[in-house]
Amino acid sequence: MQNQDPELFDKIRQQYDSAPYPRIPLEQSPKNNYELLFIHNLVTSYYLKYQKVINTQGKVILDAGCGTGYKSLVLAEANPGAKIVGIDISEQSVELARQRLKFHGFDNAEFYVLPIEDLPQLGYEFDYINNDEVLYLLPDITMGLKGMKSVLKPEGIIRSNLHSAFQRVNYFRAQSLFKMMGLMDDNPTDLETGLTGEIMEALKDQVLLKSQVYKPQTSTEKEWVLVNYLLQGDKGYTIPELFAALKTSDLELISMVNWRNWEVIDLFKDAENLPAFLGMSLPELSIEDRLHFYELLHPIHRLLDFWCGHPIANESIVPVSNWTDTDWQTTQVHLHPQLKTTKAKEDLIECVKTQKSFEISQYVKLPTIVPITLESRRAACLLPLWETEQPMISLVERWQQIQPVDPVTLEPITPQIAFEQVKELLISLDAFLYVLLQRSGSN
Repeated sequence: MQNQDPELFDKIRQQYDSAPYPRIPLEQSPKNNYELLFIHNLVTSYYLKYQKVINTQGKVILDAGCGTGYKSLVLAEANPGAKIVGIDISEQSVELARQRLKFHGFDNAEFYVLPIEDLPQLGYEFDYINNDEVLYLLPDITMGLKGMKSVLKPEGIIRSNLHSAFQRVNYFRAQSLFKMMGLMDDNPTDLETGLTGEIMEALKDQVLLKSQVYKPQTSTEKEWVLVNYLLQGDKGYTIPELFAALKTSDLELISMVNWRNWEVIDLFKDAENLPAFLGMSLPELSIEDRLHFYELLHPIHRLLDFWCGHPIANESIVPVSNWTDTDWQTTQVHLHPQLKTTKAKEDLIECVKTQKSFEISQYVKLPTIVPITLESRRAACLLPLWETEQPMISLVERWQQIQPVDPVTLEPITPQIAFEQVKELLISLDAFLYVLLQRSGSN
């Protein structure tokens, strides 16, 4: 970040020194925020890229732009046994991050006052880099991406994000207004943050800017004002600009973090009855074009939040729907770590006992836009996964015990029918990453 205007760099540093971000109480724990842990668990993005289940023990994870360390704490909770390294340009924030991790009992964590371009000075290579709410503040996002790539292991993964130029456009107008009024000439204080609220409140309600960016319940809160109205160095980007930066940095998109909420087809009333032109053209669009099409139609996402990594030379990922029976017979079935909780297990057992459906998506909703439920007997088939991973064949045998006969014909369920029924169940859950499937020999 030091390659940018030194005055702007100093303003950004001062802003986060005087108002460290995020302002989350030191004692607050993310242990029960399964959604947040799901995103920050290396298992999630690694499986999306490599179709393999990774053990986080001994991995080295960087929080690049750690702020006060709440996301560092999330990373530590989500990745048992991993070493956490955090960097930030704000000395005050780094000190708070150290205190936070120590308070929660994580001793295998280090924090440094350091800009991204100086990462090689640490002497580490990282399995995972979390770069949250930072990249859009850099003068050149490719510089930031290249800096992180330079310390990324060959199979490592970067999570980063950019402000959306389309969704954020009205806030950029507000920032331009307050810059013109001199409220961002220096590091904003309580005086400047208070003035923004007074100005907005004084405007008529029908004034367009006020109607678009003024929220009475939050627009007087200092932290909210600083990261919206008075954020130094804030910029917005589009999907094509994101892909161009990845290409220049020799990185490859893995997925958007909230991938299920970027489906273009969800924007239409009837996905089965599209205008002929769209019906023919949409399936042919590249991933970049589909994402760009979405942001042009419906720019609701504040962040272009993504995972990326080194390009894979030879694509060898085979969709589970294309696996052969031989593949399935050697498959190990894992439950996603963020579902492997005592509460989820107890809920499942209760549903089995009462013969009620089990809503597996209630714990992690990110991969789906509708509830995902399992009939109680199918849920019972998965119960051993809460203890440890299982061979697919073991689940087939368990299913034959749970459902020994066809409920209509009362004919015995053959091993082949049981095999197909369990396979169908696992394919449906793999789509949401609730179960993770790994073939023998893919370690």
